[in-house]
Amino acid sequence: MNSNTTVFIVDDEKNICELIRLYVEKEGYKTIVAYDGEEAVSKFKALSPDIMLLDIMLPKKDGWQVCREIRAFSNTPIIMLTAKGELFDKVLGLELGADDYIVKPFEPKELVARIKAVLRRCEQSQPNAAGSDELRFNGLCINRETYEVYLGDERLELPPKEFELLHFLAKNANKVFTRDQLLNEIWGYEFFGDSRTVDVHIKRIREKIERGDTETPWQLKTVWGVGYKFEVKA
Repeated sequence: MNSNTTVFIVDDEKNICELIRLYVEKEGYKTIVAYDGEEAVSKFKALSPDIMLLDIMLPKKDGWQVCREIRAFSNTPIIMLTAKGELFDKVLGLELGADDYIVKPFEPKELVARIKAVLRRCEQSQPNAAGSDELRFNGLCINRETYEVYLGDERLELPPKEFELLHFLAKNANKVFTRDQLLNEIWGYEFFGDSRTVDVHIKRIREKIERGDTETPWQLKTVWGVGYKFEVKA
């Protein structure tokens, strides 16, 4: 199964790239390597890898910019690489669409475990083609089969994790979930981030589905001191 999976390694330190390449190829993955941000974007578009390991400090374009550009057209999972002692803003990474991060130097087993965990989560999040799974709430339509969300006639652009979080809460309308419960449900037990991940995604979903000038019988509600729920008024 791994033999068809391509890991894209992006780091300006060639010895780091070579080290990572050895680790992941030993697990049966194919690899692509790039040493700067411009090369990374160009090769990504040309070769369509399955997952990207992206260093932050890169020449020409830094990792943040590369992540931003790739997220404009692809939901391929991205794991950010950062050196020990570098300031890493996890919230910024999440805002830009990174799926996880790892600090160098890292243990080979941890790196491989994170790659496998992120790939597994993405595999599980793919839409199920067997039958329709549509939720409707007075103007809001959430379709699990097509991964589409409509507000009235407007189609909303939600990345996979935002969609899954909204769908899960809407499917369990009026039930309150803690941040940890949502992390476990949507990101899985092997997720390496923290509860702010949920807050960032909730904020982004609200910006898309809530209209300040429109009264709706549903809302994505914060239950202070507990977590979140998708509230549907009777």
